[in-house]
Amino acid sequence: MSNHPLNVARSRLFWQRLFAVVFTSSSLLPNLGSEPARAQVTQYCHLSAAAAQEKETLRLSALKGKQDAQTRYQNLVKKQAQELQKCRAQTWPQIQALWLRLYPCDIQPGTIDQIMDRIVNRGYNQVYIEVFYDGQVLLPATANPTAWPSVIRTPGAENADLLATAIQKGRQRGLKVYAWMFTTNFGYTYAQRRDREDAIARNGKGQTSLYVVDNGSQLFIDPYNPQAKRDYYQLVQEVLRRRPDGLLLDYVRYPRQAGSDSIATKVSDLWLFSPAIQEALFKRAQNYKGLDLIRRFLRKGYVTAGDIAELDKLYPQEGEPLWQGRIPPPGQKSILPATDRQPLLQWELWQLAVAHAMQGILDFVTIASYPAKKQNIPTGVVFFPDGNQTVGQGYDSRLQPWDRFPTTLQWHPMAYGNCGNASCIVAQVQRVLSMTKPGTQVIPALAGKWGGSISNRPSLEAQMQALRQYAPQLKGVSHFAYSWQYPQNDNDRKFCRTR
Repeated sequence: MSNHPLNVARSRLFWQRLFAVVFTSSSLLPNLGSEPARAQVTQYCHLSAAAAQEKETLRLSALKGKQDAQTRYQNLVKKQAQELQKCRAQTWPQIQALWLRLYPCDIQPGTIDQIMDRIVNRGYNQVYIEVFYDGQVLLPATANPTAWPSVIRTPGAENADLLATAIQKGRQRGLKVYAWMFTTNFGYTYAQRRDREDAIARNGKGQTSLYVVDNGSQLFIDPYNPQAKRDYYQLVQEVLRRRPDGLLLDYVRYPRQAGSDSIATKVSDLWLFSPAIQEALFKRAQNYKGLDLIRRFLRKGYVTAGDIAELDKLYPQEGEPLWQGRIPPPGQKSILPATDRQPLLQWELWQLAVAHAMQGILDFVTIASYPAKKQNIPTGVVFFPDGNQTVGQGYDSRLQPWDRFPTTLQWHPMAYGNCGNASCIVAQVQRVLSMTKPGTQVIPALAGKWGGSISNRPSLEAQMQALRQYAPQLKGVSHFAYSWQYPQNDNDRKFCRTR
C-alpha cells in the first residue's frame, strides 16, 4: 500500500463503501442559624477557602452526631448547590466535570460527603464515577449477577452500594453523576474463566492483550463474540438500575501496544484470530472465490498470483472474488492476468481486515449503549484523538474508529497531549472538531491540576484558557482526575487511612 494518489483515492472510496453503504451496526440494540461565609466564587466557580472550610467544619460536627450541625450542614450543601448551578450557567464552560475512582474504604461514614463537597468546591457540576475497571464492578456483592467480582469484597459490607450512595450524595449537591465504564477491556479476572476463553481477542502471533500490554491487567475481548456481548449488556443493565445521569464508555478499542508494535502493518498484528470475529469476517464474502481468498489471506498474511489463478480454475463459473464493499473494475478478470490483479486484491483484503476489526468496535458501542438509549440516559464515548490514524502504510494499533461513532452520543476526546504547553492539547481538540458533524456534543477531557503544572502538562487554568480561545463553542470540559487534584486524600482512601 503506497501513498500514490490513485491508491489514496481508492482507499477513500473503499472506506466510504465499506462503512457508509455496506456495513451496518448491529440492531441489538430552612434557616441557617448563623450567617455562613459567602461563597465568593472565582471565574471557574471555585468556592472561597472560607466557604469550603466552614462546610467541612460543619460536616465533621455532623459526623459526631450534633443535630444542629447536621441541619446547618445540609442547608449549606443545598444553598451551595443552587449557587453552583447559577455560576455554571453564567460561566464557560457550562459543564465542568471531574473523573473519580471510588475505593472499598469509601464506605466509611462521611467519606462520600467529603469527596462530593471537594468536587463542588472546585466548581464542578458533573462527576464521572468509575464503575467498571480492572475486571471488577462497583456493585454490592449481594446484588451482582455479572461475570465480574465486586469492587467491595470487605467482610460485612456485602450490601454496600457505593454507586447508589455516590449518585444520591452527588445530586444533593447539584452534581450530575455519570457511570464511567471500561468497554472492550474486560480485565484480568475475565481471563480466569475457562468458560470465556473463546471470547478473548487474539492476534496472529498467538497472543492475547495480557501479554502485549505492560501492566498485565488489560484483557480485551473479541467484540463479535456473543458471550462477551451478553456479559457486557447485563453489566450495563445492572449499573443503570442505579439510575445514573449518564453513561460513559471508555476503552472502546483494541490494545495499545508499544514501539514498532504500536502500528499495525500486517494481518498478524490485528486481533482477528478468535472464533467469532473470523466467522463474521468469512460471512462478508459474497462468492466462493472471495471466501477462499479471505481464508488464505488470513492464514498466510498475503495472497499470491498463484492463489488467484488457482481460484480461477476452482470456480470457473464465478467472476472476480467478491466481499462486502468490493466493487471490482468492470471486466477486470477477462482483461488482466492474475499477476496484474494480485496487488490490488491484496491491498483490498488488508483494507477489509482492518475495516472488519473496526466495525466490531462500532457494533459493540451500539450494543453497550442500547440499554441507556431505551431509558433516555445520555451516553458518551471516550477516545484518543489519534486512535483512528493511519501511520505510513499501517494503522494505529488501537483501531479506534471514533470518527464513525454515532453523533447521537457525546464525544469525549482525551486531549492528553504532553508538550510542555497547551498547543498540542488544542491541536488534538481541533482534529476532533474538524471531523464532527453539526450537533455532535464534544466534551474534551483534560489531564492536569489547578494552580500548577503536573507531568509536564500546564495547569488546568492554562489549558482551559487556550481551549476557550480556540473553541468557545464547546459547552463542556472534563478534568482527569480527582486523584491528581487530591493525591494525598486519594492515597489515604485507598488504604483506609483517616486524617
